[in-house]
Amino acid sequence: MEFEEQIPRRYFTRREMAKRVARFSDLKGSDGGLPDSHHPSAERILYNVIGFQPPAQEEGALTSPVGEKAARMAAIKISEGFNLGFCRALPGKGPMMHNHDTNETFVCITGKWRASWEHPDGSVDHFDLDPLDVISFPPGCIRRFENVTKGPRNRYSTLMFVISGDGPQAEFSREAMAELLASGLVDSRGHSRARARVRGTTEKVAAPVSKAAPVKARRPSTAAKPAKSVGRVSTRKQAPGAAKSPARARAR
Repeated sequence: MEFEEQIPRRYFTRREMAKRVARFSDLKGSDGGLPDSHHPSAERILYNVIGFQPPAQEEGALTSPVGEKAARMAAIKISEGFNLGFCRALPGKGPMMHNHDTNETFVCITGKWRASWEHPDGSVDHFDLDPLDVISFPPGCIRRFENVTKGPRNRYSTLMFVISGDGPQAEFSREAMAELLASGLVDSRGHSRARARVRGTTEKVAAPVSKAAPVKARRPSTAAKPAKSVGRVSTRKQAPGAAKSPARARAR
């Protein structure tokens, strides 16, 4: 008896499949397009490898996870229920607290990355990821990530992220947006005042300093040493009355 296949077959030419190949050395990323892109603690380069079509709504804090420019620079332009990209950043750099409307999964490629999330009381936990470690954030979880690699401060590390859905949305927390507005890095509508640049994957030195209004950098949430930990989880709570850093900005 011949086995009856349930999934219809489709056939593709080599030319068609070539459009679904992305060479890392050929990727073009963007260092802007998000509200926090030019905050001193959040500078990074985002590469749209697969998908990340622009969401139906892009306004202020609500945007594509890779930013307005990178959302239109996919190396593999498909909409098949998921999106994949890379983030490259220098040690100490990572986005401010934000949210997603779909699942976001991180895979450490090089270096060490800290994935943090917020609790209802405002305390922040984290796991540190070594190469090929994975963490998966559910929709609605306020989170951030940061390159915590030890070594040369001008050496980039790479994090891969996979986000589900077609045209997913990201939103920065109200506290993060309030700090960005007070810093002069975004306008009253939440749009970044600095222009995004296209970046390749060969940078080995620090990115040029942004021309945005100077802002005094503050250490993100990971600066505080955990009082105690289980495995790699920090359980320290923010002290009452302590100054909030951009990483501790939380939605309420």
